[in-house]
This record gives sequence, structure tokens and C-alpha cells, in this order.
Amino acid sequence: MILLGLNIDHCATVRQARYREEPATTGGAVEPDPVALALLGERAGADGITVHLREDRRHIQERDVWRLRESIATRLNLEMACTPEMTAFALKLQPATVCLVPENRQEVSTEGGLDVVGNRARVQACVDAMNAAGIKTSLFIDPSEAQIEQAAQLGAPLVELHTGAYAHAYHTPRRAAEFQLLRLGCVRAHELGLTVNAGHGINYVNLTEVRTLPHLHELNIGHSIISRALFTGIEEAVRELKARLNP
Repeated sequence: MILLGLNIDHCATVRQARYREEPATTGGAVEPDPVALALLGERAGADGITVHLREDRRHIQERDVWRLRESIATRLNLEMACTPEMTAFALKLQPATVCLVPENRQEVSTEGGLDVVGNRARVQACVDAMNAAGIKTSLFIDPSEAQIEQAAQLGAPLVELHTGAYAHAYHTPRRAAEFQLLRLGCVRAHELGLTVNAGHGINYVNLTEVRTLPHLHELNIGHSIISRALFTGIEEAVRELKARLNP
């Protein structure tokens, strides 16, 4: 059984496009409400809710995260940059898990994995703080052996393998090679005792192949589900993806 983490960031993207100057994140004319979407997604079968509280607050806001923490019945997974500010926020929030991701102000969404090899001390400090607080830490990394082995040495119990390169190559001759990198990455992470999650660029088409990766515990999917929900509604979009995820 592969779990589904529903990323609701882009529900907040739609809200911020119109109401970014409003002091409130919900109520009155302010819409859509990411928390209401999360609750519908849970009802349709999502196993957890993922949000990325970015430094520039381009979509999810702090109030959204606190409301989610108080409202959802599944698990809250907080994606965050590996900074002292975000570490302090996560320790106050106490989500079920945090996922440490790279963050670039110019990118539309996270592109590429966190370089845990080149940022060992900074990542180690955050992982240690989360472990001490009983918060499970996942590292969003590319499926390279060096990054996976460093993740294990840092003491993080989970990794989320970045599937973006594979997703971008899906309709090109590079697809098989990118999938093989993911497959080998899953095997190596499992050998090192890590729980293996994956995410980025997964959709209703490439999911058929992604779900065959070995030792896969959870997929975090957002953009494709939100896109499908524009036509079908969030509950049907989640139900359809779950049916394809575990046929």
C-alpha cells in the first residue's frame, strides 16, 4: 500500500493571486481556503497533507499551517528550508514530519534536490533539532548514491527522492535512464534503513510507472491533483489518483 501525501500549496497560490494584500487568509470574500480543500482531500482518501511554507510566503501562510495543524485528521508534513527561522517555527508547530527542501526565490516550485553533501553542518543541525523534538525528518534529495548515503549518516529517518528529472524526461529517450536512477536510489536508501518517499512532477500518466519503484512508502503530489480538481473537484481527483496508485 503506497500512501498519498496531498500537497495543497497551489490552492493557496490561487487565493494569493487575488487576495495577497488582505490581512485575513479566509473569511469574507477571501477564497479558496486551503484548509477546506485539505479536509475534502482527506475525506477522499489522502493519507496526509503537505504544505511548503516558503520564505517569501508566496502561497501558504503561517495562519494556514496553524489551522491545518488544528483541523486535519491525518498527518501534517511541513516542507521547509533548512534555516534557523524555519527550524524554530517547526519546533513550535510540532508537525508529524518535516521535509527539508532547497529554496530559490526565482523558482516557481522546488527544482532539484537538497545538497546534503555540500550543506552537511546546516542540515545536521536541523535534523538533530527535529529528532530531539520527536519530529520525523525527511530530506528531499536527488537519487544519487552520495546524497542518499549522506542522508543516512545525518540520522534522518526518511528521504523523499526528487522525481522531477524523470518527470521532465518522461516523453524523451532519457526516461529509462532517469527511472533506473530512481530505482537504484530506492534500493540503496532501503538498504541503509531509510523510509523511501518520492515526489515532484508525478501525474496521472507517469504514476503508472512510478508506483512500481521498489520500497516506495509514500508519494507527495500536488500540482497534478489540483489541476485535475479544476475539472472534477478535489474529492474525485484524489479518489482517481488513489485508485491508480494502488489498483
